[in-house]
Amino acid sequence: MSEALADELEAINSIYGDGTLVKSDDQTDVDDGAGGVLYILTLPSFTADDEPGPGSSLRLLFSLAYPDEPPAILAVHSLGTHAKRGGAARDLALFRRAVADVYDPGAVCLFDAVERARELCADETEREPPEPAPAEPAGNGDDGGLAGGGEEPPWTLSLPLTESKSTFLARCAPVADPTQAAQYIRHLLATDRRVRAATHNITAWRIRGGGSSGVVYQDCDDDGETAAGGRLLHLMQVMGIWDVVVVVTRWYGGMKLGPRRFALINAAARDAFVRAGVVEE
Repeated sequence: MSEALADELEAINSIYGDGTLVKSDDQTDVDDGAGGVLYILTLPSFTADDEPGPGSSLRLLFSLAYPDEPPAILAVHSLGTHAKRGGAARDLALFRRAVADVYDPGAVCLFDAVERARELCADETEREPPEPAPAEPAGNGDDGGLAGGGEEPPWTLSLPLTESKSTFLARCAPVADPTQAAQYIRHLLATDRRVRAATHNITAWRIRGGGSSGVVYQDCDDDGETAAGGRLLHLMQVMGIWDVVVVVTRWYGGMKLGPRRFALINAAARDAFVRAGVVEE
């Protein structure tokens, strides 16, 4: 074992836990002519929800020239605790791509490769369409009305906008009264796991009251994104939009966007309005 590989072995196991990188008991895949050593790398879990437990483990071949030559990722050794269908092939492909992205001849690369694979997995998860969760029971009213029963609201979705790893997605739907608007929002949160787990769900609606009373209803909610709801409502006012509820979901990517986030929130909402035919492009 080279000194560089020995140092990396110690570092990886101290960062991710003992047994993360271990020498394989089976060295049959080693080419006697080329030399090298087989190791088993157990990846941290790449699940979107950071579920506990290890991920897949991979068979890595380090040549005697490592780190002047990159490690060869041969195959999946075993599946992780929370493995899903196709997970083995995905983890293998992700890690091979990660090594290709970070490897620099003469420098050890395993830590950077593991973290790069985690980033690639996060990017891949963001591109997946939202997965509806099972509808929650209506209960006895103590859940604040967060129930997934009733018809699916006729949402129109924007294209997702991603900047500095934060992703914004808007959806809008026609509504006749504030009760229906609130019901649509509750239905969305109850039935869409990814939306419910998002960092912010900014909402706004404008509704003309029926009859001759001329009553109008306008409301908004920042959901922790200070001033975002008011700006979203102002956008609807400027665009002359009525009888619509809009929800802009933000998944925070770890990098602050400053005031730029308000432009992205409104841009996503505007795209949803155009796609729904509420306003002309």
